[in-house]
Amino acid sequence: MIVLGIETSCDETAAAIVTDEGKVLSNVVLSQIESHKPYGGIVPEVAARAHMETTDAVVARAMDDAGLGFEQIDAVAATGGPGLIGGVIVGVMTAKAIALGQNIPFIAVNHLEGHALTARLTGKVEFPYLLLLVSGGHCQLLVVKGVGDYARLGTTIDDALGEAFDKSAKVLGLDYPGGPAIEKLAKNGDPARFPLPRPMKGRPGCDFSFSGLKAAVKRSVDALPPGPLKEKDVADMAASFQQAASECINDRSKNAIAMFKQSHPGGSHLVVAGGVAANKALRGGLEELASQTQMTLIAPPPALCTDNAAMIAWAGVEKIKNGDASGLDFAPRPRWPLDPDAPRAVGAGVKA
Repeated sequence: MIVLGIETSCDETAAAIVTDEGKVLSNVVLSQIESHKPYGGIVPEVAARAHMETTDAVVARAMDDAGLGFEQIDAVAATGGPGLIGGVIVGVMTAKAIALGQNIPFIAVNHLEGHALTARLTGKVEFPYLLLLVSGGHCQLLVVKGVGDYARLGTTIDDALGEAFDKSAKVLGLDYPGGPAIEKLAKNGDPARFPLPRPMKGRPGCDFSFSGLKAAVKRSVDALPPGPLKEKDVADMAASFQQAASECINDRSKNAIAMFKQSHPGGSHLVVAGGVAANKALRGGLEELASQTQMTLIAPPPALCTDNAAMIAWAGVEKIKNGDASGLDFAPRPRWPLDPDAPRAVGAGVKA
C-alpha cells in the first residue's frame, strides 16, 4: 500500500509518500520561516496564502521524487486539524480532490496523532507507550494505547514549550524560530547564572506551565545594565532558560512514567515527539530520566520531529489498517484533542 500525505497545519507546506512497510519514498517540506521572520512569529493569514500558492507544487515534487504517478497511489491522507484553519483547509481540500479524482480513500489525520505514531514509522514501537509531545503549540503527556486510542495524563495550562522558546528568544534579540537559536547559544552559557523558576516542579500530576518562566526571562533581561545585551548575557540566559525548561519537562515526565507503569506494567517506552524534541539538551535530560526509571527513550530523527508529511502519510497507513478512512464531508478542525474525554486543564488556553 502506498499513501500520499499532506501537511499544512502551520508554517510548513509538506507532502510525502510512504508505504505500509514504513519506507519513505519522498518527503518534501517547504518552510515559510523567511516569510514570518519579520513578524517574530507565525501570521495565520500569511501562512494560509503561502499554502494556497505552494501546495500543488509541493505535492507534484513529492510525486516526482518518489517516481510515481497518481494512479499508483492507494490512498491520500491530510492533516485535518488541529492547526491554523486557513492552512488546514488548503491541505484537506487538496487531498479530497486527489481522492475524488483517483477514486481512492481519503484519510483525515489529527496532526498530533501524526507526531504520536512517528515512533512506529522509525522504530516499530509496540503499543502501549508513553508519549511526551512538545512543540510550538502543544505540550502534553499521553498514553498511546492504540491507533485513535489515547489517554492524556497532562497538558500545559498556559503556554507550550516551543512558544516559550520563541518568546524568550525574541526578548534576547534572537531571530525566529527561537528554539534552535537558544540551543546553539546555550552551549557556551552558564546555566546557573540566572535563577529562573521551575514552574510546577515538585507538584503532583503531569500538567505543565511555561508562562511564568517566559516572564522571568524578560524580568531578568530588563534588570541587566542599560544598553545592548552582551554576548555572554545572551548565552547565559539561553543556558539558564534551557536548563529550567529541561528540569520542568523531566519532573512532569517522571510523574507520568510512574502513572504509566501503574496502569500499564508491561509498557517500557517513553517516546518524545514534536518540534522541540529536536533539542539535544532536552533529549539528553530525558535519556537520563529514562535510564533512571527503567524506560527506553525513543526519539525520531530531527527531520521527523518537526512538522512533516511523512508522519501524516504513516498515520494514514495506520488508520487504513484500523479501518478508519474518512468521508469527503469531513470538516477541517482548528481544535481536535487526541483525548476528548480529558478534563480541561485549569487556566489552559486553546491548545488542543
